[in-house]
Amino acid sequence: MTSETGFDPKLYDRFPTQEARPDGELKALEEVWCGPKGWGWFTAINNSYVGILFVGAAFLFFVLAGILALVMRTQLAVPDAGFVGVDTYNQLFTMHGTVMMFLFAVPMVEAMAVLLLPQMLGARDLPFPRLGAYALWSYVVGGLIFFSSIFFSLAPDGGWFMYPPLTNKAFSPGINTDFWLLGIGFIEISAIAGAIEIVVGVMRTRAPGMTLARLPIFAWAMLIFAVMILIAFPSVILATTLMEMERMFDWPFFDAARGGDPMLWQHLFWFFGHPEVYIIFLPAAGAMSTMIPVVARNRLVGHPLVVMAMLATGFISFGVWSHHMFTTGMPTMSVGFFSAASMAVSIPAGVQVFSWIATMAAGRMKFSAPGLFIIGGLLIFVMGGLTGVMVAMVPFDWVVHDTYFIVAHLHYVLIGGMVFPIFAAIYFWTPVVSRRALSERLGKTAFWLMFTGMHVTFLPMHLTGMMGMPRRVFTFLPDRGLDLVNLISTVGAFIFALGVLVVIIDMVRNFRPSLGQNAGNVHDAPGLEWLPSGTYSLRSIPVVKSLYPLWDQPELNRTVPEGRWFLPGTVTGERETLITSPLNAEPQYMARIPRPSPWHFWAALFTAAFFMLLVPGAYYAAAVAGVAGVFCMMGWAWKLDEPLAEETVDIGGGIRVPTYASGTLSHGWWAMVCLLFVSGMIAAMSMFSYVFLWSRGAEMWIAPPPMWSLIAVAGGYAGVIALMLGVRKVVRMDRPRAGMIATGMVVVASVLMAASWWTDWSTWSAAGLDPTRSGQGASVFAFLGWQGFYVIICGLMALYIFLRWIRGRVHHAHATSFDVIALFYVFIASMAGLAVLLTRLFPGAVL
Repeated sequence: MTSETGFDPKLYDRFPTQEARPDGELKALEEVWCGPKGWGWFTAINNSYVGILFVGAAFLFFVLAGILALVMRTQLAVPDAGFVGVDTYNQLFTMHGTVMMFLFAVPMVEAMAVLLLPQMLGARDLPFPRLGAYALWSYVVGGLIFFSSIFFSLAPDGGWFMYPPLTNKAFSPGINTDFWLLGIGFIEISAIAGAIEIVVGVMRTRAPGMTLARLPIFAWAMLIFAVMILIAFPSVILATTLMEMERMFDWPFFDAARGGDPMLWQHLFWFFGHPEVYIIFLPAAGAMSTMIPVVARNRLVGHPLVVMAMLATGFISFGVWSHHMFTTGMPTMSVGFFSAASMAVSIPAGVQVFSWIATMAAGRMKFSAPGLFIIGGLLIFVMGGLTGVMVAMVPFDWVVHDTYFIVAHLHYVLIGGMVFPIFAAIYFWTPVVSRRALSERLGKTAFWLMFTGMHVTFLPMHLTGMMGMPRRVFTFLPDRGLDLVNLISTVGAFIFALGVLVVIIDMVRNFRPSLGQNAGNVHDAPGLEWLPSGTYSLRSIPVVKSLYPLWDQPELNRTVPEGRWFLPGTVTGERETLITSPLNAEPQYMARIPRPSPWHFWAALFTAAFFMLLVPGAYYAAAVAGVAGVFCMMGWAWKLDEPLAEETVDIGGGIRVPTYASGTLSHGWWAMVCLLFVSGMIAAMSMFSYVFLWSRGAEMWIAPPPMWSLIAVAGGYAGVIALMLGVRKVVRMDRPRAGMIATGMVVVASVLMAASWWTDWSTWSAAGLDPTRSGQGASVFAFLGWQGFYVIICGLMALYIFLRWIRGRVHHAHATSFDVIALFYVFIASMAGLAVLLTRLFPGAVL
């Protein structure tokens, strides 16, 4: 193994250690990682507890969305039914799709990652446990408030895709649409927070020796999943922001009469919406590739090809968003490209399917509850994939577009590709976190009910769609040949629901959170998550030498609980985990993990209050909630960068590593890079929107301000960049006033950035550009709005670093806060400069 950091791999030969462990070491470790009690569950940040709550919340939303589906199917059981009215039905199908996609599918796989990844990677916890806990409570609070809107007839009713002009203020004057726009935008923040946690966790907290070639297939899937979220979700955040600006301020992004275009929404939404299908499929596929070798008692056939196929799926999926728009009149060349891409994405999916089949064929398949859900999900997904290739053919898509054929295809892909694998994972991994495994008998009963109900519900819908029944209708006329097929689909939905009810009964009867005493490795699985563990995850972090460590290193079952490997106790008296290099997982430094505190919980509550108070227009109350949320976030970050008495510590075997790292070595730096990637995607999609609206209505655009304004504004941002490039060097000077000078530079850069933004705003206003009159005005002032938001964040960062300097918390050897702030300022000023150049120089400049 080639060293990546100068670490000598021969040092691994010191493990497992043989000397006796000190008395009281294990007790001290248990005390530091003690579990929550009572109200302490709200302050818990340990992945074991947060993950259980996360999975439970996601499953709750799955059940709630399923109940909405049963109400809809009851309405459609017979023609001209009056079980619910048309307005209620519109809210039902909007909420059903929205909750399933936004509140169940993505959060459920993120929850599985939070619950399983630390033990699977051999880490004590993910690197930002408070961020994961914040994501949980943001999701739970925001999701419950959003779902509750249906009980007050305030739920959105424009479909889970919310196409304008139906959702414009003129056609949806109430606050129903605002609930969707602000609620979903807020929930996406939770998803992005979880994705950042996963990316940094997989890349930086792996057990020593767990190179990328030895990375578990589920961890690969979650890494690709998280990167796809960082790419795709900014698009829907931008789309919802633009729509809310149009509804709130009358800025015509989607109003064709004033230079906007409703097609812009479809491009932005489906750039997120179609990759999301693969965003939720890939983690489920990773779970399948993890479970199948265990239930088949055979190693995964073609492991490298499966990893490459997942990477290819993630890449190609971003080239298929417009296949939802074949009937919108796109140019023929565009239609041909997206049709080809839609068919090409099936190739890497096929590679994974054939790998699973080959693995099962080469092994001895065990038809347990997880095994049945795996096989059933595989069959259903293949059927959905075949109809997916059909709708990728443009002439066929024109025939069945917006019919029940698409409903059938969508549900076959999602239920086969995600829901059944998730239920297999529940039955497979429950013994990791529960003192008792789930019942095999009840699991098999649930499978056959769900498998039967799935086909009885959705197989007839292919016929219903071919017969011409459109989607999203709340009733149908009699004597059209649709009576029997709709009745059969309704019966099937209740059969499927009965299977889910059996699972719930099984969970109530048998699930008991382990709190350190799990049911054991009942499947004889090879992953590290099956090692004996406590509230601290693994007693010691082993050196991984294989893709299947417990099969190839069976001694780990004894030596890891005995503390014979890295970090067998608490070195500093705090929670700790090992940070390793990205490629070869060589130890780099020891990171301290924060203890439980209420800051993340209150921050989540105030963040939810901020977004929800915007819906009815309570702006002053929303501002108060926003300020309180910022205060809580500063509170949770206040103790960062605190130095320890020892600069290096022994992590086992006489190997010493630093207790602190800054710059590119720091996992905090990696998290900021991920966040800036999200900001960059928002900026890129904003620029796309600007150019797209110009291409649709250039005759309404006015000339930009004179060139002198470009020089003034761009010069200001260049000054910000120059200041912040010097901050890192200044703060590292071991001089008494270095911290004060660096703090002053941050404050001056914030003032300069605010001045540049104000100059830009003023010159556009003086040029006569009105955001309410044209798509150009709306786009330019949207750029300015985003930049103003970032200016406020920069001001808060400057305030934070100023307060830290006053309290004597700025230290030249612990400069991570300055590193990430400088990185943020440089990136935001660069993006602002690009926006200034685009709006001044395109489509023409005034000299």
